[in-house]
Amino acid sequence: MPLSEYDRLFETIEELVLHHSPSGAESEIDEWLQRRFQALGVNCWFDEAGNAIAKIPGREPGKAIAITAHKDEIGGIVKSVEEDGQVQVRKLGGAFPWVYGEGVVDLLGDQQTISGILSFGSRHVSHESPQKAQQDDKPLRWEDTWVETKCSTAELEAAGIRPGTRMVVGKHRKRPFRLKDHIASYTLDNKASIAILLALAERLPEANVDTYLVASAKEEVGAIGALYFSQRQRLDALIALEICPLSAEYPVQDGCSPVLLSQDSYGLYDETLNQQIRQAATRENLPLQFATISGFGSDASIAMKFGHVPRAACLSFPTQNTHGYEIAHLGAIANCIKVLYAFCQP
Repeated sequence: MPLSEYDRLFETIEELVLHHSPSGAESEIDEWLQRRFQALGVNCWFDEAGNAIAKIPGREPGKAIAITAHKDEIGGIVKSVEEDGQVQVRKLGGAFPWVYGEGVVDLLGDQQTISGILSFGSRHVSHESPQKAQQDDKPLRWEDTWVETKCSTAELEAAGIRPGTRMVVGKHRKRPFRLKDHIASYTLDNKASIAILLALAERLPEANVDTYLVASAKEEVGAIGALYFSQRQRLDALIALEICPLSAEYPVQDGCSPVLLSQDSYGLYDETLNQQIRQAATRENLPLQFATISGFGSDASIAMKFGHVPRAACLSFPTQNTHGYEIAHLGAIANCIKVLYAFCQP
């Protein structure tokens, strides 16, 4: 029996999620992306900032746009390695320890990945133990946690575990879960958007204008990859693919409808570009929602704020538990593909 559209999308996102890519240590996903783009017959290269770039040629000479989806994920970064095999970590991007909970994490050493347990301490304690305050008085902070490895200092050193080593949720805990037409997983931000890029690469042999599909690096720590790319490549517009937080403060509903943003923390998106995306969706009878959100930025809004691109837009899919164990409707992700295909096709 052939796989459905949702099944294929789920499988692609699952593969992406299970390739670690904490900000600045993205080689595992890079190797996979290069193979995948090549299998699609699309030329892919990496620039000096670590962006993975594929180019779809356009019919109209002299014009170019970029569609970005960041390939890095949030996590932790090692601050110190203690003599008892405990490792102190701090946040990398917008990560919170209480979101991950106690459980297996992977330390991506220079020579070897070491798995340990993100630990918060025992609960059967009194005011004499610092863990008591976590139960009653204050939220858990990274400073209150540690990774228990049960390794010696020499073993950790041999594995290349050092200050600066990246920490991510253990691979076996990251495997996505299917909830009917929804996918639930860590790092849907932004692995699901990379799946959209791949689908466009497969379906779009030619575009209106030169179209760069950019799996951008180090977005979670300042949109570094997108800023580097957009500073060096002249673009008429940049469209970022993202999650959109589901929250009572925003008029966004769960389901199959993607969300087109008008504003985020970095400023306004371009109304002319948004109108063109809306028109493409209308032509194909595809649903869209609209929102302005706070506490959020994208490759596109940051690049436009710094004057790298004249126009920017952000197309997103509604997501629960953002920067946690995220849940999104596969139909909204699929419709992002269809909207952008309609927008880009000659």
